[in-house]
Amino acid sequence: MFSCHLEFHSNEDIVRSHAGPNVSAAAQSGSHITAPVLTNNTITGNVHIIHNAPGFTRYRPPSEKTQTSASRSVILKYKTRICSEYQYVTEYNSLPGEHVLLSERYTQPLILQKHRGQKEREEEISSSGERFQQILSSRSSDDSVHLNSPFDSDSHGISPSAVILQGNSGNGKSFTVQKIMMDWASGDLYKGRFDIVFHLKCKEINRIPGENSLAEILSYSCSLSSDQISQVLQHSPEKVLFIIDGFDELRLTQDVKDMSSNTDPHQKAPAEVILCDLLRGRILPESFLLVTSRSTATETLSNLLKGPQRFSEIMGFSEKGVEEYFQMFFQNEEFFRKAYTFVKTNETLITACSIPVVCWIICTTIKERFKIDADVASGLETTTSIYVDFVTTLLEHHCQGLSQSVPTLLRSLGQLAERGMLEQQVLLDEKTVYETIADPAGSPFLCKFLFKRRIRQETMFSFMHLSFQEFFTALYYVLLDEEESQKKLTELLSIEEYPMISPPRFAAVVQFAFGLLNKDVRCTLKKHGLVVHPKTQAHLKEWILEELQHNIYSRIVLFFLHCLYELHEEDFVKEAVEAWRNIDTGGAVLRRTDCWALLYCSQCCQSIQKLNLSMCSLSSEKLLMILPVLHKFRKVWMEVEVSSDSELVELMHALTRGLTLSSQSIDAVIFTNMSPLYLSISEELFSIKTETQQWEKQQAGSLQSFSLTFPRAGLNNIDWARLFQILHRGDSDALKSVICSFSKLKKMRMTVGCLSKTWSVWTLQIIQNCSSLTELMVKADFLLEEGIEILKRSRTRPACIMTFQGFICNKQSQKCSGYDCNKSCNQEVKIQLNSQGFSRETLRKPLF
Repeated sequence: MFSCHLEFHSNEDIVRSHAGPNVSAAAQSGSHITAPVLTNNTITGNVHIIHNAPGFTRYRPPSEKTQTSASRSVILKYKTRICSEYQYVTEYNSLPGEHVLLSERYTQPLILQKHRGQKEREEEISSSGERFQQILSSRSSDDSVHLNSPFDSDSHGISPSAVILQGNSGNGKSFTVQKIMMDWASGDLYKGRFDIVFHLKCKEINRIPGENSLAEILSYSCSLSSDQISQVLQHSPEKVLFIIDGFDELRLTQDVKDMSSNTDPHQKAPAEVILCDLLRGRILPESFLLVTSRSTATETLSNLLKGPQRFSEIMGFSEKGVEEYFQMFFQNEEFFRKAYTFVKTNETLITACSIPVVCWIICTTIKERFKIDADVASGLETTTSIYVDFVTTLLEHHCQGLSQSVPTLLRSLGQLAERGMLEQQVLLDEKTVYETIADPAGSPFLCKFLFKRRIRQETMFSFMHLSFQEFFTALYYVLLDEEESQKKLTELLSIEEYPMISPPRFAAVVQFAFGLLNKDVRCTLKKHGLVVHPKTQAHLKEWILEELQHNIYSRIVLFFLHCLYELHEEDFVKEAVEAWRNIDTGGAVLRRTDCWALLYCSQCCQSIQKLNLSMCSLSSEKLLMILPVLHKFRKVWMEVEVSSDSELVELMHALTRGLTLSSQSIDAVIFTNMSPLYLSISEELFSIKTETQQWEKQQAGSLQSFSLTFPRAGLNNIDWARLFQILHRGDSDALKSVICSFSKLKKMRMTVGCLSKTWSVWTLQIIQNCSSLTELMVKADFLLEEGIEILKRSRTRPACIMTFQGFICNKQSQKCSGYDCNKSCNQEVKIQLNSQGFSRETLRKPLF
């Protein structure tokens, strides 16, 4: 019920204590006043209309304006208290009295003001790595918003009274609310827009006893008394913002929703009833609302909330956001780079890092490793362990008031996940979900979506990401009883399109299953009443040992490496890999996460027979990741791609240092911007060979290729950068100079178009000035007489041999100037030059 009251006063009335005409008219709820009529009176001065209907602010006589300064004082003290309380963050693992600054943790998440369609949702849920980041980037370019803009007018000039901020568990909703409160109190946000901002946490509202007024409820969560709050609310309620955090946690019953409306902010009722009236706009309709909720409760919230409404959704971190979070967390450039580079190599983890809580778990784990000077890779043992930490974090902090036990909840989630996997669905229909999950809205692991279907809406559910659906499927399988678990796993492992050629269709599920066998992971699960049967462990181990005995193709090799990596059980990995003997990834595209798996599995072993890394798109960055274990292999064949001279120089220095060269045999091709480099490393020698096509373009008969051989102990002081620069320039004098500077060079081979006088002199100068050189071989298409004459008059140092091989012209006069296979005068010879002198041997006589 409301009334409309009209008062008319003249200026004289006010001066004379309201003597004179005074007319009042009131209309009860459901009635109206169309035209109050005054006869035989003249009204001058101010006319004041007081309208007490919802949505209008009553007239405040001059006496009330004295409250403004008092309100300002109250608000100022309130802001000071907010700044003091909200500047700190208490983390999940904080000890009593321990906290960190909000400024050292908060990173702006990606917030979209748009409902996405089914196809867009499927893309987001199913993609990973670079593709996932590309999708997020495309979304953010069009529809992303910042914290200062949710109440801005839209293209039609309409501003919302209520904003829904939807987000999955752990996506940063409460963190964002804390940032909004801090920035408002600091004067950095909503300045002039909102005089006061109240923060209500629904899980705290659930604990407020008895009946209270709105002001009394607000006093539970802020430093103001109920009287102070009432005073503030009376002044400009249209400049009040209520932030209601965690609507999905509010205990709402149908009785609460059906209770009669309450429009008086001073009336008392149960806390959830008052909150519902505030949401509906029955109390303080002029105020503004920002409500956070998980997607499972958004539909209920929207039906309850006053309008006009605006929908927004926290997507989590973009790729840039993940990087910024790592940087702020570590506050140290070296640690930040190490940690971020490591996580970025794992497509599954970098995708999961879009969830802020996962980011925090990973950073916290790595930081612990840094404290004890441990390798970053050993800190994040497996992808599975991070997912288990995430699930247990949500169970402990985001699952208050579960209607079922944790094992029952996880089993039902696993059944739902398995059904989706077998049907190859990431979006699950409402009927399927309710058949499997007793309370989908209460599960922090599920997301709920509304899609338009012609003239109706359709509700669908999903897991946060496909990887979580795969994880819960694996968890379901390993937690079943012995017989059922083995049956499920056997069926899973047999779903292969091409056995022994490609991994199982559900490779990620199998890898998670191996990860759940890890001892530390099993201990974590056991704390929540979850036990993996010992025979399930034995079954999976026996399966992989048997599979590794076959001749397996490269694509499935990587799958097995990841299974062993996730298991992370050193003794078993050693047994499996050493029995495997030959790791052949040839032809498979090697990702950075594959390199980590190969690195770990190799570190567990003393010696492995062979490693083939040919045609793997192996970059120098990836090779440097596995370089520490190359010495474990007796024979290595690899092809590496480098994109710059500096990258090539770095790689050469890395390959010629330390344990890398203790391998018995390494053959490598390095594809560069110039010509390929061919490296061969044996037990005693290191050889490098390159072709020099750019020299051929400069002049006929020029250098075509050359190779250098060093003892393995003589590689430390080679100036690779200078050598490669000279090869680029095609400068033969500079090349001669740098070769002569190699104090440990043992052998040199080269190919030229024609052995001219110039090249003969060039080679003789090298043999004389490079004292360590014992063998120099030159192959030429054609040996010119002028070059041979130089050699005939020369000698080499003792214990040094020069060999020249190519075709000559055997005519007595008018000799040919080049090789021509059609000429009968050309014959192949080998010339040797040593300290004793010159000798020539005919290898092949003319055919006719």
